Amino acid sequence: MRSDVQVCLPPPLVLFHIFRERRNLWMSQQSAAAKPSLQGVRIKARKGAVKAQAKHEPDVFRDQIFKHLENVLPSDFEAVTNKLVQAGSTLEFLKYADALFEILFVGGLLQPGGQYVDDGAPLSPFSVLNAKEPVEVADVKQYVEVMNKLIRRYKYLQRPLEQSTLPNLFQYMNRWPEQQREKIAVAAGLLMAQGLASASCLQSLTKDHLVKNDLSANVIVLVFRSYLTIQSMEHLAATLKRGGVRDLLAFFPENKRDDKTLDEHFRKAGLPQVAEWWTKRQYASLKENVVKRLKEMLNNGDAHGDIVNTIKEMQEEQPLPDTELVSCIWQGLISSVEWSARQDQNEALALREITNFADILEPFCNGPKTEVALINTVQVYCYEDTRIIKAFPQILKVLYNKDCISDQAIIYWHQKGSKPQGRQHFLQATAPLVKFLQEQESEDEDEE
Repeated sequence: MRSDVQVCLPPPLVLFHIFRERRNLWMSQQSAAAKPSLQGVRIKARKGAVKAQAKHEPDVFRDQIFKHLENVLPSDFEAVTNKLVQAGSTLEFLKYADALFEILFVGGLLQPGGQYVDDGAPLSPFSVLNAKEPVEVADVKQYVEVMNKLIRRYKYLQRPLEQSTLPNLFQYMNRWPEQQREKIAVAAGLLMAQGLASASCLQSLTKDHLVKNDLSANVIVLVFRSYLTIQSMEHLAATLKRGGVRDLLAFFPENKRDDKTLDEHFRKAGLPQVAEWWTKRQYASLKENVVKRLKEMLNNGDAHGDIVNTIKEMQEEQPLPDTELVSCIWQGLISSVEWSARQDQNEALALREITNFADILEPFCNGPKTEVALINTVQVYCYEDTRIIKAFPQILKVLYNKDCISDQAIIYWHQKGSKPQGRQHFLQATAPLVKFLQEQESEDEDEE
C-alpha cells in the first residue's frame, strides 16, 4: 500500500529571484574573464567609409594642381596636358572634378554666386580666361584640346563637366566681363561640337536674370558660332535635340519671343543657317497641324467649303509660305484615301479621289510658284508611292481641268522645274501632255 507524498514547490516569484541571482553571477564571471584579442592584425576599413569620412578640401586640391603646373609654361599646352594626366594618378580627380574644371576655365575656385573664393590664393596662369584678346576660336581651341585629352584619359570627368561645371559657369555669365564671357562660351561650343558636353548645359541660360538685356541670346550666338566652325548645322540640330533644347525662343526676353526677332538676331550675327533651320522647324510643326486638322475634318465628313475656311483661318493665325501650304494640303488629302488591295484599281481610285477633293486645293493655288510646287509635290509622292506612279500624267490632267495648275506651270515644270526624284521617267511620261499644251498655246497665239 503506497502512501501519498506531497512535494512542496517554491512559488514562481521565488524561482524568478533565484534565476536572476544566478544569471548576474554568471555575467560577472564572464566580464572578469580575459577576452581573446588579435595581436598584430590590422582591421582594414572599407574604401567607401574612408571616403565618406574624408574632408572635402578643394583648396588643398587646387594648391596641389598649382604645384604640378608651377614649372610649366602656360603656353606649352602639351606639357600642361602631360602634367595634368600625371596628376590624375595621385589626385582625386573624380571627387574634385568641379574644382579641376573651374581652374581650367577661370583659373581658380568659385564660390556660390560666381565670385572667386577669397582666400588669398593666386589665379592659375593656365586657364581659358587667359586666351588671347580679341578672342579667336583657334586660340581657345588649344585650351579645349587640353580638356579633351584629359577627359579621354579619365572618362569619368565628362559627366561632371556637362552636368555641373558648365551649367554653373553659364548661370553666372552675368558676373563676367564681355571678353571673358566670350571665351567661356566659345570653349563650351567647342566642347559640345567634339561630343565632350551635352547641349543640356545651355538650359541654365534660360533663367530670368540671364535672358534679360539679350545676354543669353548673345551667349548662344557665341556657342553656336564656335560649334559651327567644326560641325554642320544638321549636327548642331541633332545635338540640341539630344540635349533637350527644343525652344530657342526661351533664350530671349519675354517681349522678344517671336520668330521674326529670332530670325533677325541670328542673321545679324552672321548665322543665317541657324535662322533657316529654325524657320523650317517651325514650318514643319505648322504643317503637321494643318495635315492633322484636314484629316480630322475629312473623316468627320465636313463640307469642303468649311475645310477651306478652316485652313484660311489657320493661315491667318500662323502663316505658312504658299508653296509649303499647298504641299501639306495635298499630303493631308491624299493620306485620307483608302487604297485598294488590288493594284489595278488604285490608279482609277486615285483619279476619282483627286477629282473629288480638287476644290479644296484650287483656292490655294494662286500663282505660278504655288502651282509648280504642287506639281513637284505630286511628282515626289508618285515616286515614293509606286501604286500610282503610272497615273502621274492623268493626275496632272485632272488638276489642270480643275484649275489647280495652269498650262504654263506644267510646261515650266517640264522644261526646268522638276525634282530629281524619278525625273527622267516623269518627263518622258508627260511629254505628250506637254506637247499638246504647247500646240494649244501656239494655236491661241495664231488666233490672236
